[in-house]
Formats: sequence, C-alpha cells, structure tokens
Amino acid sequence: MAFQPIIDVVERKVLAQEALVRGAAGEGAGFVLSQISDDSRYAFDQLCRTTAIDLAAGLGLADDGALLSINFLPNAVYEPRACIRQTLLAAGRANFPLQNILFEFTETERVDTAHLLGILNAYRAIGFKTAIDDFGSGYSGLRLLARFQPDFVKIDMDLVRDVDRDRARRAIVANVLRMLHDLEIAVICEGVETVGEYRCLRDLGVRLMQGYLFAKPAFAALAEPDWP
Repeated sequence: MAFQPIIDVVERKVLAQEALVRGAAGEGAGFVLSQISDDSRYAFDQLCRTTAIDLAAGLGLADDGALLSINFLPNAVYEPRACIRQTLLAAGRANFPLQNILFEFTETERVDTAHLLGILNAYRAIGFKTAIDDFGSGYSGLRLLARFQPDFVKIDMDLVRDVDRDRARRAIVANVLRMLHDLEIAVICEGVETVGEYRCLRDLGVRLMQGYLFAKPAFAALAEPDWP
C-alpha cells in the first residue's frame, strides 16, 4: 500500500490519507487490479482493507484525527454485514477508530444500484464515512445521488485537468459544486497537478484537494504535503 494525502488547503491540515494498492515492483493500481480474477475478487478486497488498516495504525495515521480512505469493490461484497467482519476485526486489533475509516467506491464499476445502496447504508449504520470516487466519469452519477448522499464526492481528475484554461470544464465543475453544496456533501477535487488548477478551484470555493501538486503517493509511509 501507498498513501496519498487529501488536504484541506484552508486549514492546512491533512483530512485523510488514501490507501492505494501497489504491485511488488511498484506497479500502479490498474496493473494490480487487472491481475485479479472474479474468483479472487472477494479475498483481494478483504486483504486490501485489512492491510490498509494495519499499516495506517502502525504509522499513527489517525493520531491527529485524519481519516483512512479505503477503496472497495462493490461487486466483491456479497452481503455487507458478513463481508465487513474482517474489517471490524482488523480495526479492533489495531485499535483504529471506526469513525476514522472512509470507504470510497468508484462509479466506473457497473454494479446493481440496490446492491450498492445496501452496502452504503450498512456502512453508514456502522459508523463509517462514505465517498463517491471519480464522480462524473461513470454509470450511476446523479441517479445514485438522488437516493443516497455520501459524506464526500470526489470530482474526477478529467474534469479537474486544465480547469483553469478550459471554459467548459470550469462551467461543469462550478455547477457540480453548487449542486453538491445544496445536498450538503463535501467536495474533494482529485488529480490537481498545477498551480493554475489549484487557483481556479480555490476561486470556485474548493477547499479539499488531492494530487501531485501537493504530494505523490508514498509507499508504506505518510507523505508530508507541499502547501501552496
């Protein structure tokens, strides 16, 4: 696992550290996930969760109140309460607070909406926080938001890229921000790589950001952000 911070640029603090799976030679998540068969999806998802919690606890991630953001595979969860047991056991062993765990799911994976809502409602009842990752790039989008409002929405990096120079992207992001504000959902803009993108997003009122401008993922370590 590597960890990449999600930062609050107004308070200059780390809101969360996202756990990102890596291969033995440093390969990215896409490469690793491409090696996972349907038969091993559940075991892989469970191992990623427990590994992230164990590493985060050892690094003292939650000592200052930061969240641990874990990506999960909705299609690997056959029944929410049964599939969460290993996560709860790992958190208990590591003395990692449940309220500091944030589960992200990407809307790019085709999944039955009713099944996904069952997972999200179960996780919320346990005390976990939830986030939609890569918002604006997938299948569910607005229909899902009409039925479930997560704690966070992460705006896809394709919309963030060149937002300071692209009138269409800027208009889309501005309107998405207004909608999410009305729904009382916190917004994270991911994939921020340039000072121009950062300044444009700040002008639009964004305070939670993630990207190479601030810190690259650090393997089994917590990267210290470069503050703009």
